[in-house]
Amino acid sequence: MPRSNSIHSLEDRCQLNRFYYSALSAFFLTVTIAFSQEGHPLKGSWIGDWGPNSADRNQITIVMDWDGKQITGVANPGPGALPIQRASLEPKGWLVHFELDAKNAAGQSVHYVVDGHIENLGLYNRSIVGMWGHDNVKGDFKITRQ
Repeated sequence: MPRSNSIHSLEDRCQLNRFYYSALSAFFLTVTIAFSQEGHPLKGSWIGDWGPNSADRNQITIVMDWDGKQITGVANPGPGALPIQRASLEPKGWLVHFELDAKNAAGQSVHYVVDGHIENLGLYNRSIVGMWGHDNVKGDFKITRQ
């Protein structure tokens, strides 16, 4: 007796269902990955320290944001926060630059220049490491995103 079309039709439907489920799974995986992106690599709160040597360290908290055009933020948020100035990110090498203006204990202006690079870019708790200086004082720094 010849095979009935209903058997082939059932096999075809099973294959078609597998294709639809695979396509649907791929779609949801793509959407999940797209929505899980963190945005700009500098966006977030960063905590760490800087100083001219291992015995002389200064704790620092940096909060940075990206508005679609520029990097903005503050150092040591709260009363007396220092606005970040001239911030930039060079994707080639993930080089970070920003500047800060503050007052020292005597009330004199101090201009800080910070240059570093992002380490562990693919991780949420990535770090920025490099050089932090003002006047004739230079030191290293490391801040880690929280």
